Amino acid sequence: MKIIINGERREVSAITLSDLLTECGYSGRVATAVNEIFVASSARIGHALADGDRVEILAPMQGG
Repeated sequence: MKIIINGERREVSAITLSDLLTECGYSGRVATAVNEIFVASSARIGHALADGDRVEILAPMQGG
């Protein structure tokens, strides 16, 4: 399926948001939104993705 991740068009095989995070190599704490709607970590496993979805994945950064 073709989706947009953080502004970049990608072809992925994941069918849920949880699967997508694994496929893209994200681990640890991240914030996620699909089509500009926040998706809590507890809801990712059941959140199905659709062709054309816009996914934002934000990871905390350290620094000063």
